[in-house]
Amino acid sequence: MLNLLHLQAFVAVIDEGGFREAARRLACAQPTVSQHVRKLEAALGVPLVRRGSGGCAPTPHGERLLPFARSLLGTAERACVAVREPGLVVGASSNIATYLLQPHLRAFAARHPAAGRLRLMVDGNPAIAERLTRGEVDVALMEWWDGRPGFTARTWRQEALVVIVPPDHAWAARSGITRATLLATPLIGGEPGTGTATLLTRTFGAAARDLQVAMTLGSTEAVKRAVMAGLGVSLVMAGAVEQETRHGLLRALPLEGEALSKPLHILLPEAMPATAPATLFADFLLAQD
Repeated sequence: MLNLLHLQAFVAVIDEGGFREAARRLACAQPTVSQHVRKLEAALGVPLVRRGSGGCAPTPHGERLLPFARSLLGTAERACVAVREPGLVVGASSNIATYLLQPHLRAFAARHPAAGRLRLMVDGNPAIAERLTRGEVDVALMEWWDGRPGFTARTWRQEALVVIVPPDHAWAARSGITRATLLATPLIGGEPGTGTATLLTRTFGAAARDLQVAMTLGSTEAVKRAVMAGLGVSLVMAGAVEQETRHGLLRALPLEGEALSKPLHILLPEAMPATAPATLFADFLLAQD
């Protein structure tokens, strides 16, 4: 097992560029820092710090260790804060956090004040999955899940997907779009890692390979703006365009035939106690929908 004090010394030496500077930062003697780094190198069996006239730098082994060291130290710090100051850190993909989650956060905080301070971390789906794995968030809401071990996944809700077009588009008067039409039409793509591609593959089978992407934008907000500007059409969660459709800025069209919907997942670490704020939050969300 890696020693956190040894990791702390290693990170300080790299950040500060030397052992003397690291000792000053850690408020300890320089020989103590040197001893910690030597013990870490001995435990791993590789050199981690390259000493030179210009200061200290990580070796190739040290470069590989550095992000893990920072993550472990960050997790340890968050663990101490969690014990001293009860609270809940929710991680959510951008679309869920922006368009669906806010009213539920407010309602949960009002109903469970003893859960402590509530924080929301928003990122892309792959990044939220990594944050959950590293223990940076207590519970996650995502548009896909890859089944990695150590976590339980529950389906929060099924969110409908719709084709969006500007109000003056040739499709605007239609009641729906056929799958053949969608497959033959270039789409504007949004945030990577949303799981929509997986859903379309499951829905269309091998024909999903024929889907065309005219451009890829970094967020659903950018996609909506592009569609409103007449740059193309897209496929998005219905909840993401409620305001625009209500005010006539966009038309949202379902796919004809079987409705297309995306499961949204709640992810918790396994064996999370029933009284933990993360479990209470998951149960609260499931009771709302």
